[in-house]
Amino acid sequence: MDAMGGDHGPSVTVPAALKLMEETPSLSIILVGNREILQQLLEKHGAGPHARLQIVHASQQVEMDDLPSHALRNKRDSSMRVAINLVKEGSAQACVSAGNTGALMAIARFVLKTLPGVDRPAICTALPAIEGHVHVLDLGANVDLSPEHLFQFAVMGAELASAVDGNPSPSIGLLNIGEEEIKGNEVVKEAGRLLAESGLNYAGFVEGDDIFKGSVDVVVCDGFVGNVMLKTTEGVGRLIAHFLRQEFRRTLLSRLAALVAKPVMNRLRARIDHRTYNGASLVGLRGIVIKSHGNADSFSFGNAIREAMLEVNKGVPGKIEARLENLLVGSGA
Repeated sequence: MDAMGGDHGPSVTVPAALKLMEETPSLSIILVGNREILQQLLEKHGAGPHARLQIVHASQQVEMDDLPSHALRNKRDSSMRVAINLVKEGSAQACVSAGNTGALMAIARFVLKTLPGVDRPAICTALPAIEGHVHVLDLGANVDLSPEHLFQFAVMGAELASAVDGNPSPSIGLLNIGEEEIKGNEVVKEAGRLLAESGLNYAGFVEGDDIFKGSVDVVVCDGFVGNVMLKTTEGVGRLIAHFLRQEFRRTLLSRLAALVAKPVMNRLRARIDHRTYNGASLVGLRGIVIKSHGNADSFSFGNAIREAMLEVNKGVPGKIEARLENLLVGSGA
């Protein structure tokens, strides 16, 4: 675990790790970062020497505004780099970091390499939908893509959804400006043709409003579109919450209504709380790397650790590799 990454660093990552270890007797965690700082925090939380908790010292830290190239070349002893190295060496089964997304992707790709048949890793996360949730990728790692890249993303997203959700044949939708075959640019159209001929459970083009309907299990798009969609969604969520607070505070009657509605609002907040869905997968790597939101709190970061545990237990990279190999053999490639 990159214990130093994110906006809040060890003040969030350490208590999250301790809570998850308490809940999960089979979980062992390696905290990577400044040994002195981490030991002080562990003592503050009353955590002494523990067989399932180690500290690996790292003298550097990747800052949130570091360029990925700078972090890759000049911060070889950063907590992020050392944590990923532990996965490469087999000392850890997964890496979780709330640090700089670009640096995390660059370092993870350089150290772990991509799976056979994968040109570029993608960022994939689950989002709430009317029926359950939907997996969306790519959320910002790749901007200029070919149809083959989108096809690979669809395979990786489907295998991830199949593994973590227990769904043997998740449906796949390709995000577009319309459902008709004539809509979209040539990259999206060609990706649609590749998916239609693949034998995957391809449902066709989907539009933005289909994402939260849960019309499909996996939505595929390039990183530019995916990141704009994600940030827009977060902004709309904050806008609605702001308007609700304003209206509930407007008059004495509305404040009384707020008290009556509080249990309902709490349940609604729990269902759409982005912290519950924290933990995006960097799929396509020869190892498991989970990206937590940079400003995650302990509850949120704990969910990123849970996502890592789930992917380890389900053997997600191996399943993606096997599916890609089958598709390449079947196509004669």
